[in-house]
Parts: sequence; C-alpha cells; structure tokens
Amino acid sequence: FYFRNKHRPFLLFVSLLHVHTPLITTEKFQGRSRHGLYGDNVEEMDWMVGRLLDAIDKEGLKNTTFIYFASDHGGSLEAHRGNAQLGGWNGIYKGGKGMGGWEGGIRVPGIVRWPGVLPAGTVVDELTSLMDIFPTVVHLAGGAVPRDRVIDGRNLLPLLQGTVQHSGHEFMFHYCGVFLHAVRWHQKDSGTIWKAHYATPVFQPEASGACFGRGICPCFGDGVTHHDPPLLFDLSQDPSEANPLSADTEPL
Repeated sequence: FYFRNKHRPFLLFVSLLHVHTPLITTEKFQGRSRHGLYGDNVEEMDWMVGRLLDAIDKEGLKNTTFIYFASDHGGSLEAHRGNAQLGGWNGIYKGGKGMGGWEGGIRVPGIVRWPGVLPAGTVVDELTSLMDIFPTVVHLAGGAVPRDRVIDGRNLLPLLQGTVQHSGHEFMFHYCGVFLHAVRWHQKDSGTIWKAHYATPVFQPEASGACFGRGICPCFGDGVTHHDPPLLFDLSQDPSEANPLSADTEPL
C-alpha cells in the first residue's frame, strides 16, 4: 500500500480489533503485561501501531502525513471473566461504554502526530469529536464538505495548530441508541462546562457504576431513570460527575 501510494495522497483507515472483547491476543504477546489479558492486548496493539509508524517514517512520509489515533468509546465495565476485568478502565470518570452520557463512556484520548506542522508536546484540553475527522480529512485533501446538509463535525486543524483556542463545539449531544441521554454546554464567556443528564442507566448493583445484572446498560425502558429536572454537573469542577447541582448549590 505505502509503496503504491507514497508519491500521491492516500487515506489509510485502520480499525483495530484490539482492546475489545474477546481480547484475541497472539501467542507472542500473551503474558507480556502485568495487567493480564487486557494489558497483553494493549501491548500487541502498541506494537502494531508502531509498525505502521515505522513504515511511514521509512518511506520519508513522516512530515507529510497527518496521523490521528483514538478510541471510539471508553472501557466496557461489564466485560469480566471471573475476577478479571477484560474491558479496560476509565480512571476517575463515571460509567463506561454503552451508557449514553456518563464521562467514562464518551471521554477518550486522542493522539495526533504531524511533525513540522503541529507543535510537539502540546496538550489540547478542548472538547472534540470523532465526527471532526471527516471535515478535517476533507480539508487536508483540498475538498469542501457538502453544503446541502448540516455537518456536525468541525475541522480540527485550527485547534491543533493553535490558531484558535476553543473547539468549534459549543454544545455536544450524547445519545444512547436513538435516545438523547445528555447534553454538554461549553459556556464560552466563563469557560465552564455544564453537563445535563436527561436519562441515566439503572446500575446493577446500585453502587457498582455498571450494569452487571444485565451485561450491558439499556438505552430505554425500565433500565433507565428519567430526570426532570435533569441532573446537572459542572464538569470544570466535578469531572467525576459525583455531585449533581441543585437550585440551592447553584442558584444561577
């Protein structure tokens, strides 16, 4: 692929099965990590990504290739085999994969590499979306996004290059299936990030932060709780979504 396309533009999309259940790991990587089968899977994925980057470097394409590495969702908390956690870990963030709006399911890392164009070692703490990849790639290819419909994504280049300081997303809508579960508002004048939850999954057991009883959290019906008024969090101060605000604590 690289040899055929190294003298002309190319798009390579690699969707890895790794770090997703059932955690298929080749014999070479089994037992490599201190963190069980999931850790082995991460190590093998790291090796595979390294091979891709090495090939790009070897062909002299490092400074002309935009690379974006990301996950499509947070860790799956319900994925267990005995006492072994197979689905990853979401740190301080509440909930996980398939839960509509909790941060543990939707807040994922993104890593970008483009030497000579994007400054190295920069951390961007602004909300972006995988929807942004489409308009970014179209822009890099010299094209224009369709104008006969609303395109929800935003070109990432100005944010990554530092020519703008804020994401183009003032609001983000978080769905579970076709059901709107949560909305996030980045209030530009104050910099505060508010998050409203209209529906949240019923955890089983209640304090577990996951739906172990069902195996995966449902999006509707008796598996969710509807909130009126919505649960409201200030993510700027409470990224773990531990303390819902009330009219008493937050009159505004």
